[in-house]
Amino acid sequence: MQYSYLPSWLSYLVDQRKAREAGRDLFDAVYGKWLKLPPDARPNLYVGGESLGSFGAESAFSGAYDLSNRTAGALFVGPPNFNTLFREFSDHRDAGSLESLPVYQSGRIVRFANDPRVDIPPDGHSWDGTRVLYMMHPSDPIVWWNWNLGLAKPDWTSETPGSDVLKQTIWIPLLTFWQVTGDLPFATGVPAGHGHSYKSEYVDGWNAVMRAGLTQDQLASLREIISAVNQ
Repeated sequence: MQYSYLPSWLSYLVDQRKAREAGRDLFDAVYGKWLKLPPDARPNLYVGGESLGSFGAESAFSGAYDLSNRTAGALFVGPPNFNTLFREFSDHRDAGSLESLPVYQSGRIVRFANDPRVDIPPDGHSWDGTRVLYMMHPSDPIVWWNWNLGLAKPDWTSETPGSDVLKQTIWIPLLTFWQVTGDLPFATGVPAGHGHSYKSEYVDGWNAVMRAGLTQDQLASLREIISAVNQ
């Protein structure tokens, strides 16, 4: 569902209202039809969104338990830093977990992954019922950019840099804000698996959220297909 003629990064800077309204209207319309089906004939209802699309998709829900009550799962990819629920889950993350890879309420409903092929923490905790997964690259400026970055030091700048972030990265008042801002227009023009370029990660993300139970060979085959389509 198209919510704007502007590029995503520009739209989320200047016109978030349309994405919010589109997300709510789309989910409400689908959910309304879904509720009218006989309970034993209702398919599993999943929600997904990338970038500003994740902002719109989030807007239909009030929190983790609302997502759990009304969906079978959700996959939010490359969420802008101002996403309401993303910020809530990240800001209220479990003590000791990282802003760059939060753990929220022991991962009972909501989890975060930099690379779902490797791991989706926390280990050793059950993930029953609805699964909500956020995927975000450490080098994705859209995930980390916000207006406060110029004067307030975020926790992620004091953490061990992600796998595709320069080890020398530090926070400097104003300068870091402009560095991350300068990355925004180029966030998608990078190799898959970095910046705001999400491609084959969807295979593993949806496999986890939907409990598809695909084998490693099946996952590898699907990744190759997705990668080939996006070349």
